[in-house]
Amino acid sequence: MQKIGFAEALDSIVASDPRYHRDAYVFLRDALDYTTKQQKKTKGASVRHVAGPELLEGVRQYALKEFGPMVVTVLSYWGVRSCEDVGNMVFNLIGAGIFGKTEEDSIDDFKNVFDFQEAFVKPFAPEKRARLDAPNALPAPAPKLS
Repeated sequence: MQKIGFAEALDSIVASDPRYHRDAYVFLRDALDYTTKQQKKTKGASVRHVAGPELLEGVRQYALKEFGPMVVTVLSYWGVRSCEDVGNMVFNLIGAGIFGKTEEDSIDDFKNVFDFQEAFVKPFAPEKRARLDAPNALPAPAPKLS
């Protein structure tokens, strides 16, 4: 049996499940590479299997690094709007033989790990200014210029 290549696998996946853009799968593969490199840096050892929540954290970090404040726009354009979407893509890649899994891995590992708005919008939101003590208080008037 000949091993299928990544490009061919994506053709098959996108044809059978068009929810996610082809580029989202390329990004996911790159995010997995990023995650394993980060784990090597912090743990110093060769990387074992990457669990769902670990991959999601890597996806979060890599997406912020790559797309900055446009991250939600890019991911949404690709059809990726939640952690569950990432899980669906992972399991599509597993089904195609591109990613591997252990018996402990489950699609449930990707449910409600973090909120996309919190993870991708909040880091770029302006900080709120301290509120005035009195609810109807107005700031001091500006000095008059003569």
